[in-house]
Amino acid sequence: MERMEIQIAVAKVNKYAVSESGDTLEVIERPTGGLSVVLADGQTSGRGAKAVSMMVVRKVISLIAEGVRDGAAARAASDALFAERAGKVTCTLNIASVDLHSNTIVLTRNNPSPMFICRGEEIDAHAEDSSSLGVSRNVRPVITELTIEAGLTIVIFTDGISHAGERRGTPLDARQTIRSIIEDQDPSPQELADALLSQAVRLDDNRPADDISVLVLRVSPHASDNVRRMTVRLPLPG
Repeated sequence: MERMEIQIAVAKVNKYAVSESGDTLEVIERPTGGLSVVLADGQTSGRGAKAVSMMVVRKVISLIAEGVRDGAAARAASDALFAERAGKVTCTLNIASVDLHSNTIVLTRNNPSPMFICRGEEIDAHAEDSSSLGVSRNVRPVITELTIEAGLTIVIFTDGISHAGERRGTPLDARQTIRSIIEDQDPSPQELADALLSQAVRLDDNRPADDISVLVLRVSPHASDNVRRMTVRLPLPG
């Protein structure tokens, strides 16, 4: 079987004039092989939202590291948030896991914003009803499991994408934007994440109305070598 490679790219930006993002993202190795990317968006923005999203992400990654299944980790994080904030604060959550034990990609979603699964020119929106964490007891995630296959691209984002452009009456059409980027540019995962983020920021007149995070995961049909690589770029305040 031809070797494949998982490529993960992220692009994030803070809400305009807010120094701290309410979105938190972490990448961890799974105990049975593979990787999990955990993305949480705390209610509102700024320091309070950051504290909530960090608490949720830390809870989820600690449970995954112990071998707990992603869906159970999401439910536990929701129960912990509900207990701590009495249902008054919510947080969205997406987990994208490449599970080498089952040879699948498991997508766990507690986020009203859709996610998109792309295979060539086919772009499927997964927009099933999904509740944020912390709204009540026994919140359950929407779970999608996909076989790892070459050419598969998954796009996940926080609601800063969903609400981009609403202030001026030109909301972002995420599916059409993704389609046009893929058709025009044949982009790398990072180029796709950057282009989607850039379009959202433009629609907000370069003053993002909310924190925005875009996660792109792709199964590349080629692996150049056996080296694992990660690149992170963090702009420092001037």
